[in-house]
Amino acid sequence: MDGAHFAFTDRWGGVSAVPYEQLNLGGAVGDAPEAVRGNRELAAKALGVEPGAVVWMNQVHGRDVAVVDGPWRDNSDIPCVDAVVTARRGTPLAVLTADCTPVLLADPVAGVVGAAHAGRPGLVAGVVPAVVGAMAELGAEASRMIARTGPAVCGRCYEVPEQMRADVAAVESAAYAETSWGTPAVDVTAGVHAQLERLGVRDREQSPVCTLESEDHFSYRRERTTGRLAAYVWLD
Repeated sequence: MDGAHFAFTDRWGGVSAVPYEQLNLGGAVGDAPEAVRGNRELAAKALGVEPGAVVWMNQVHGRDVAVVDGPWRDNSDIPCVDAVVTARRGTPLAVLTADCTPVLLADPVAGVVGAAHAGRPGLVAGVVPAVVGAMAELGAEASRMIARTGPAVCGRCYEVPEQMRADVAAVESAAYAETSWGTPAVDVTAGVHAQLERLGVRDREQSPVCTLESEDHFSYRRERTTGRLAAYVWLD
C-alpha cells in the first residue's frame, strides 16, 4: 500500500507460559523478560523487520507524543507516552494493547508514520488529534493519511458505569454505546474513527475482532493477568 505496512498480532506462536501464552509482547505485565525478548524477535522476523529497530513506548493512558528518528538506545530511554511518530522510513513503530484500541497512521507521500494507544482515558485526553497533529508537523497531511485500528474490546462488551459513559460521551458522542445485555458501555474504536473523520482522515479501516470475545487475543477485561498484543506500522 504505497510502501505502508500495518500489522496486528494475535496471542499464538510465541514462547510465553500460562497465563501469558503464547506471544506476549508486553514487557511490564509480569512475564519472564527472556520470553518477551524471544517473542518480540519472533514477531519482528515474521514481519521482515529487525527486532532492534522497533520503537516501543511506556504507555500511560495520556496524550503525549514522542517524535523519533530511530529505536531507543536501551529501555531506560523509553518515555512515558501514548503515541510515537517518525519521518524515518524503515523504522517500525509499535503499540501494545489488550482491549484498548491501537491506532496506526501513515502518509506515504510525506514519509511519515504514527502509532497511538487509545484506551478510554486516552480517547478523552485527545491522543488521536495529538498524534495526527504531530505527524502534520513533520509534513504529513490528514487527507493523505491511511488509518488502521486493530483488535480491541467492542462497544457491545465494554461495560462501564452510567456516569463514566456520560463523561466519555460529553467529549466524544460517537463513543456512547450499550452492551449486548442492555447496560451502559463505551465504544472506544467508534470514538477514534469519529475523531479521525473530523480531522480529515478518510482512508480508514477497523479490525472486526473484539478482544474480549476472541480467545485468539489477549483481553485484560476477560483475564486480568494476561499478555499484550502488538500493532506495528512502518514505511519502506
